[in-house]
Amino acid sequence: MPGSAQKTLHRRRKRVIEALKRSGPASAAGLAEELEVTAMAVRQHLYQLEKEGIARHEEDRSRVQGRPTKLWRLTEAAAEFFPDGHGELVAGLLEDLRATLGEDAMNRLLAQRTARQTADYRKRLDGTESLRDRLQGLAALRSEEGYMAEVAAQADGSFLLIENHCAICAAARACTGLCAQELACFQAVLGEKVHIERISHILAGAARCAYRVKASREDAET
Repeated sequence: MPGSAQKTLHRRRKRVIEALKRSGPASAAGLAEELEVTAMAVRQHLYQLEKEGIARHEEDRSRVQGRPTKLWRLTEAAAEFFPDGHGELVAGLLEDLRATLGEDAMNRLLAQRTARQTADYRKRLDGTESLRDRLQGLAALRSEEGYMAEVAAQADGSFLLIENHCAICAAARACTGLCAQELACFQAVLGEKVHIERISHILAGAARCAYRVKASREDAET
């Protein structure tokens, strides 16, 4: 599809999303009337949004006669299309905390957060023994938190833990200690016999954060 046509498609789909945000749950006919387009055009966008997990429908059986009407609403995944100031809010709060309490207090606060996060990860990964399984489990937990994490095995027996998105980027820019604490958390979760180092960093301009993970010889697995 040519670039101009693709942009037009995205713009029309965004209008449907915005209309659902304002009016949902709504029928395709109701959205079509609001947007001044045909119901067929709206339905095409709605079914594509449903396929992408951005919208869903339920049947309204309150009508006495005729077929039930499909009522459409957005899912939580649609949040990415709307401004969200929570990152900037958290960043501002961190800066205020540092200014009010001092650097030592900020470090203690971060350490407490890391201890809580580490305990949670360990609990949820309890029972996973191999490094591969622990890494896969950790990646799944991080993906639940929005980091789009994955694990890639390397030819030398090591692994890459890759996070394609930083879910706390605004806060991490305001408080670089968060990134250091995350590395400490991963180390604690994976164990003393594992060496982990960050080899790419979103805050340093990389496209993603990546960590090289290697086990000691007796603990290594391929």
